Amino acid sequence: MASGMKAPSRSPRPKLAPTMPETAASFGPATHNAWQLQGSTAGQRVSLVRKARKPRPLTIADAAPQPVEIDLARTALIVVDMQNDFCHPEGWFAQKGLGIRAARKPIPVLQTLLPAWRQAGGALVWLNWGVRADRANLSPTIQFKGKRSADGVGYAEASPIDHGPSLVQGSWGAQVIDELAVAPGDLTVHKHRLSGFWDNELDSVLRNRGITTLLFAGINTDRCVFSTLQDGAFLGYDCVLLQDACSTPSPAYVSKGVLYIVQLLHGFVASAASLMRALPSSPSRSRSSSSQPQES
Repeated sequence: MASGMKAPSRSPRPKLAPTMPETAASFGPATHNAWQLQGSTAGQRVSLVRKARKPRPLTIADAAPQPVEIDLARTALIVVDMQNDFCHPEGWFAQKGLGIRAARKPIPVLQTLLPAWRQAGGALVWLNWGVRADRANLSPTIQFKGKRSADGVGYAEASPIDHGPSLVQGSWGAQVIDELAVAPGDLTVHKHRLSGFWDNELDSVLRNRGITTLLFAGINTDRCVFSTLQDGAFLGYDCVLLQDACSTPSPAYVSKGVLYIVQLLHGFVASAASLMRALPSSPSRSRSSSSQPQES
């Protein structure tokens, strides 16, 4: 090369991305919250890196006091107490002489909503009463309110038409009614209080799945639904009450008070109809009847 001439510059070699080791096993409650055992037997390592989930935003347009945008990837639909002992004509409540018309009111709404919710990839949690057979963790208040008289039928006792002990986990009365089939991908959590966040694993199950927003449906609006929603808000969850997917036998003014408090302090009130229209690939979008909230 002639004196004084510079050698031609060479482009730096591109750096190759490191090869990801093969995953031998995964340990965790969900694909986005799991450790990965990687590599061959001779040189394995444990990866604590979680997989990021892509947000899946959708807007519930009729929510009050303002429309809300939720992330479908981080939202769970909580269906409360739609079980035999409350909703079936031979269940615990019906055999006590308590009407079940209100308890059955959400059924047609849920029969339309739940398949569409699952098809869209939403998480679904059945939150049912399911007490211990020995009632060992039920306080005197709970046991008295469930029985109320010496000859009444209380928790974990059999009704005259005997379908097993009332509301005991694993019994007929604690099972979801036949009209609302539980799908393989659904989660079921049993509770022992009006609130589904006391003395059980609901909070742990939701947090391990990265859930931050809760949609509420089921019975009763002013009792187990409201108690669970309120505690969920206290624990930091975003809460939306789907009022046309809830019901209660209580007077209308009670529901009005609950809806007022939810909007004022705990979250939002919306309709299942509006949620249905917002769901991606919803087969029932065109069949939603109304986006206007209804009194429950």
